[in-house]
Amino acid sequence: MTTLRVWDLPTRLFHWGLAISIAGSIITIKTGNTQWHFRFGYVILTLLLFRLVWGFVGPRYARFSSFPPRLAAAWRHLIGRGEPTVGHSPLGALSVYALLAACAFQAVSGLFANDGILWDGPLRKWISGSTSDAITGLHLANRFVLIGLIVLHVVAIIWYRLGRRQNLITPMFTGDTQQAPADAQPARDDIGMRLRAALVLALSAAAISWLVR
Repeated sequence: MTTLRVWDLPTRLFHWGLAISIAGSIITIKTGNTQWHFRFGYVILTLLLFRLVWGFVGPRYARFSSFPPRLAAAWRHLIGRGEPTVGHSPLGALSVYALLAACAFQAVSGLFANDGILWDGPLRKWISGSTSDAITGLHLANRFVLIGLIVLHVVAIIWYRLGRRQNLITPMFTGDTQQAPADAQPARDDIGMRLRAALVLALSAAAISWLVR
C-alpha cells in the first residue's frame, strides 16, 4: 500500500461546497429566510451541473466511468468479498449517485415550487398552479429522502472507519489516500486541470444564472 493522489482539488471543493450549501439551504428554510434558501438552491444547481460535466472531463477517479453503478459488486464489497478499489468503492458509487439524484431533484423541483404565500420559484410562471402545487409537494417530501441519504452517508463513513479501518474523511481534505495499491495510478491534479475546472464552473454558473433569470 502506498500514498496516492485520488481526489483532485476541484472534486474536493465540490464535495465540501455542496455539503455547506445543503446545510445552508436547510437552515435558511427552517429560519424563514426564503431569499437565501433560493440562493443556496442556485449554488447547488451550479455545483451539480459542474459535477455532471466534471464526471466526463475531470481526472480519472472523478469520472463516472471509474465508478459505474453495480449492485452485485456493491453487495460483494458490503460483505467483504469485493476487490480493493481506488476512488469510490462500488458501495460508495451507489451512495454518490443516489445523493446526486436526490440533490438534483430537490434543486430542480424548487425552481417550479411555491410557498403558497409570497414566494414562487423562478420557473413557476411556466406551469399551472396545480402542477406547481404538485411539484411543491414532491419537493417537500424529497427533503426527507435527501436527509436520510445524508445520514446514511455519514453512518457509512463511520462504519468504514471503525469496521474497515479505512479513513474516508482525510483524503477528501488532502486529496491523498495512504491505502492505495502500489500499482495504482494517481489522479491528475495540476494547474491545467484546475484551470479546466474553473472554466467548467464559470460556464455552469452562467448557465444557471441565465436559467433562473
